[in-house]
Amino acid sequence: MLGNYLIGLREGLEASLVVCILIAYLVKTGRREGLRPVWLGVTLAVVLSFVFGTVLQFGSQTLTFAAQEALGGSLSIIAVGLVTWMVFWMRRTARHLKRELHGKLDAALRMGTAALVVTAFLAVGREGLETSLFVWTAAQSADDGVRPLLGALLGLLTAVLLGWLFYRGAVRINLAKFFTWTGGMLVVVAAGVLAYGFHDLQEADVLPGLGTRAFDVSAQIPPDGWLGTLLKGVFNFQPDPTVLQVTVWALYLIPTLLFFFAPGRVAPNRATPAAAQSAPVAPKEPEPHDTQVADPGARNSDVGSGGAADTQRVRDGARRAGDAAGGVEG
Repeated sequence: MLGNYLIGLREGLEASLVVCILIAYLVKTGRREGLRPVWLGVTLAVVLSFVFGTVLQFGSQTLTFAAQEALGGSLSIIAVGLVTWMVFWMRRTARHLKRELHGKLDAALRMGTAALVVTAFLAVGREGLETSLFVWTAAQSADDGVRPLLGALLGLLTAVLLGWLFYRGAVRINLAKFFTWTGGMLVVVAAGVLAYGFHDLQEADVLPGLGTRAFDVSAQIPPDGWLGTLLKGVFNFQPDPTVLQVTVWALYLIPTLLFFFAPGRVAPNRATPAAAQSAPVAPKEPEPHDTQVADPGARNSDVGSGGAADTQRVRDGARRAGDAAGGVEG
C-alpha cells in the first residue's frame, strides 16, 4: 500500500504542479479565456486514465491463466521502464519545468482553443496513464487488490491537496529534493515490481527457471504474517524467489540507484556565457523547485523585482550623473 501511495503522490503531484503552473500563468497574464480549455484537457486526461485502468482490469479477466500471467509480466516490465524514465526525466528537468510549460502554453495560445486542450491533455495524461499501469501491475501482484488501489487513491488526494496549497502559496518545499528522494524510493519499489513481472513470465512458461529457488525464508517470514505482508506491500518482497527474480532485481536496482544519485543529474542552464553577456538583464524568474507558483492576485511590480532591477537603476543614475558632470565642465 505504501508503494502505491508513493506512486500516486509523486505522479499526482507532477500533474498538480503542471495544472497550477498553467492556470497561474493564464491568470497572471490576463488570459482567463484559456482556463476553460485547460480544464477540459485535464478532465479528458483523467477520464482516459480511468478508462485505461478499467480496460486493463476487466479485459484481462477474460484471458486464460497463462495469458494473464504473460500479460501481467509484460506490462510490469513496461511499467518499470516508464517509471524509471519518469524519475530520471523529472530529476533532470525539475528546475526548468516552469519555463518549459510557459513556452508551450504561449505557443498553444497563439494556435487557438484546440491547442490549449491538447497541451493540458498531454501534460496530465502522461502521468495518468503511467499511474494506471503501475498501480494495476502492483494490484495484480498483491493478494488483496483493494489496498494498492486505496494507497494510490490516498496518494492522489494528497497530491491534489498539496497542489492547491502550492497555488495558494500556503506550502513551500524544495521540489528538487522532493523529487530526488521520492524518485530513489520509487526505483526500489520498481525493482520489486520488475522481479515479480519476471516471475509472472516464468509462471506463463515464457521464461524458464520457475522451480529454481534462490532462497526460502517462508518459515522465518511467513507470507501471511504482518512482516511478510508489509514487505510485500512496499517492496513486492517474496520469501521464496527464483534465481532469475533475484538476479533481475539486483541488476536493475544497484546500477539504477548509483546512476540516479550520481552528481550532475540536474540539467544545467543551456545559455552559453557569450549569450548571457550579450542578452539584456531581465528580472529573475522564480524556479519551480522552490514551489513559487505565481499568485493570481499578485501585482506585476511584485514579480521579478530585486537585485537585477536595483543594479540597473544604479547604473542609470551613475550615467546621468556623469552626463551632468560633463555638461558643467563644457
